[in-house]
Amino acid sequence: MTRCFRVAGLTIALDLPDGHPVAGHLHNYDPFVIPGPGAEPLLFRLTVVPEAPATPGEVLYRAPQESGEPVVNLLRTEGGFRAEFAPMPKTPVAGILDFSRDFRQGYLYTPGAPATQAFAVNNAMMLLYTFAGAFRSALEMHSSVVMHRGRGFLFLGRSGTGKSTHSSLWLKYIEGTELLNDDNPVLRIVDGTVRVFGTPWSGKTPCYKAKDVPVGAIVRLRQAPQNVISRLGMVQAYASVLSSCSGFRPFREVTDAQHETLSAIARDIPCYQLDCLPDEAAARLCQTTVDG
Repeated sequence: MTRCFRVAGLTIALDLPDGHPVAGHLHNYDPFVIPGPGAEPLLFRLTVVPEAPATPGEVLYRAPQESGEPVVNLLRTEGGFRAEFAPMPKTPVAGILDFSRDFRQGYLYTPGAPATQAFAVNNAMMLLYTFAGAFRSALEMHSSVVMHRGRGFLFLGRSGTGKSTHSSLWLKYIEGTELLNDDNPVLRIVDGTVRVFGTPWSGKTPCYKAKDVPVGAIVRLRQAPQNVISRLGMVQAYASVLSSCSGFRPFREVTDAQHETLSAIARDIPCYQLDCLPDEAAARLCQTTVDG
């Protein structure tokens, strides 16, 4: 069976064998289902296959084993590239994805229980979206994003900085705030406007909304003993957004395509640095500055 989805205005397809058990573990895609691709070309197609690839691969990137984060290893193969996914370092591989050099076709082998298979499908879909979407002015971000008064506000920062906490403070104290996505929104330029989109991927917070709004501001968070916010210059803004943008720098064509989008975002969208405590005052200072 084939299911089609529209994410940030781009259509993707997932092919599963009839009756495959993972289908019941992919409800995060339900808000994005469309009847079929129609006349629009697919961004990519992912096909789940029953057998592991037999051909070897040359390692391009191996994830650090001490990170405590999900593992993604990248390899080069004769026909394209391969990604290996594992939930944690030193755990068995949950999925092996072979994908084409143009990132538009992927074949995923995923053994194990349905929940583990869902992990592999989600990671394969995100990876293909990151690479193929770069050529359609789409950036997958590591960010928590809220909507307020018809605009989106992205909170960036290193893992553990408090992105989700800051969003929750807006939800609690800033009336009319709605969470759009808590970990993997997409920024995309549409008709000259930078918009932020909800996606089927949202980290540990289940927030899967097929909604989008123009971007009001981008805010990089940093823990501090007091609340201070400042506007970033264009070069600082570019670096700030780049550091939270998914990608793989050795894929030069992907990086070049992302550069065009990043440059437009840094030029057109106000970006800020917020040194803050995890408190109401930080949320109110941020909101009055970026959306007052």
